[in-house]
Amino acid sequence: MSGLGVHEHGVGRREVAMFRVVNELPDGLFVPAWALMQSGSLGAGPAVAALSWASGRPRLAARLALGGVGSWALSKAIKAVYRRPRPSLLVDGARSRGSEASGLGYVSGHAGVAVALGVAAFGELGHAGRLATLLAVPGVGLCRIYVGAHLPLDVVGGAAMGLAVDAAVQSAADLVVARPLRQPPGLPMFGRLIGARRCVVGRG
Repeated sequence: MSGLGVHEHGVGRREVAMFRVVNELPDGLFVPAWALMQSGSLGAGPAVAALSWASGRPRLAARLALGGVGSWALSKAIKAVYRRPRPSLLVDGARSRGSEASGLGYVSGHAGVAVALGVAAFGELGHAGRLATLLAVPGVGLCRIYVGAHLPLDVVGGAAMGLAVDAAVQSAADLVVARPLRQPPGLPMFGRLIGARRCVVGRG
């Protein structure tokens, strides 16, 4: 739904106003913002997946890896469809911090990855971990606005995309687990013949 308000050559006044509220925060916040943004990077999924694998949770590891990388890849495809520029080309006076983001704006891959990873891991975390996740996941999107990489609708669209990707990964995993192992044709009959032969030999 967020894509309905996205235009290639313009941005609405309300979205600009929301962007400025975050983008014009003090420069001193850049270092912690940059650190938090890494939890929505392309490498975040494989990194947390490796930790989950090492802790003996292979299913969660697969979900994290597929959700993170899948969200990043899908964001690139969506960007090619909407072709929305970065804020610096749409909003007068937009402030860019750090390395200026290249490419297109809608949707935010960082927001998508953060949401996909947060949702996947949430049920496995303790109270402190869940609280940290509830703060960090939306924080990634806000930080992307703060550094001038995305507009608010970019972040909303990315978050929705991350939810969809994780749901798809989980549904696929449930189907694989629920599907019974199919035996080759004739194998049940072969098993019965072997059993019958053993009975005959036993009686003899």
